[in-house]
Amino acid sequence: MLLHDLVDRFGPAIVFVNVLGAALGLPVPALPTLIVVGASVEVMSLRGTGVMLPLLGMLCLAVAGGVLGDLVWFQGGRRYGDRTLKTICKLSLSRDTCVKKTERFFGRWGVRVLLVAKFIPGLSLVSVPLAGAMGVRLRSFIAHDGAGIALWAAVGLALGVVFAAELEMLFALIARLGRQAIMVVAVLLAAYIAYRWWRRRALMATLEKARLTVEELYALMEDKPLPTIFDIRSREKRMLDPFTIPGSVFADERELQKIILEYDPAQKIVIYCSCPNEVSAAWMAKTLRNAGFRDVVPLTGGLDAWRLAGFEVAPLTEFGGDPVMTAEVSEMAAMCPWPVKASSGSASLQEAGFPHGDRA
Repeated sequence: MLLHDLVDRFGPAIVFVNVLGAALGLPVPALPTLIVVGASVEVMSLRGTGVMLPLLGMLCLAVAGGVLGDLVWFQGGRRYGDRTLKTICKLSLSRDTCVKKTERFFGRWGVRVLLVAKFIPGLSLVSVPLAGAMGVRLRSFIAHDGAGIALWAAVGLALGVVFAAELEMLFALIARLGRQAIMVVAVLLAAYIAYRWWRRRALMATLEKARLTVEELYALMEDKPLPTIFDIRSREKRMLDPFTIPGSVFADERELQKIILEYDPAQKIVIYCSCPNEVSAAWMAKTLRNAGFRDVVPLTGGLDAWRLAGFEVAPLTEFGGDPVMTAEVSEMAAMCPWPVKASSGSASLQEAGFPHGDRA
């Protein structure tokens, strides 16, 4: 009964703070909280109190907290773009490919993805700042995000109402166990976090350990034969950052069979992506090596490391392997929030066929 009394007194504050914290990225169990609150409201309704008005109030507070928390990441995505996405993915225990998958999902469905984002781990974490980075209007974001949070919160509260009797028995058992129940929950939570961490480490251990630095790639581009450079960023990422390493060829790791048939297994191939730890590039390099390609390596740090080293990047309008993107990219190029260094000095890469390949 203590739990129900707690919900009766502080339920609105618990719901608001919990959902707000979850939206901000804190490791708080928002959906279980909504289920418990829904069950408590149902149990209290059996004592003669109403159920609809309290549930509606909890739903409104959940939407308010969720939208408020999401607005922080939305504005971060709008202001800092790709850097916000990378920060989120580094903080997450999910696979490092979560950003790329969400980008493609967002590219297909647009802002409507927010209607179901809260139900899908990883998608909910990345889709909000991605909406800001992709230039979604604030009014449209609030409408879709609010509707998605309302649907998600309503499901949580409804589950609590439906299974109120079963949860009541569980709460009674927990009350009898006391500290032992808390210890069990703590151990299970720690085991879950350890499992996710282990899966992430196991993934990295299976990927290609060989890497090529940007300085080594630059040196290779001064000699012949020139290496083949694959840019495997998603279409949406290329719209956010409409620049590339000069001479890059756009490739899709989902079309590996086509790549295997088109390229010589003896040639040197360098692959770069935009995901933390070069997961997508390392996975593709490993797959190509398994298919018989003898010299395939991921580029350490990808396009960001190339920029930081002082090498110039080329606008996608000049190396546009994706004509459909040309109009969209040309508009976004002027708004790119990342610095691009001007060329000066050596003309060796220009002579090699890369007109924007000089070091800054």
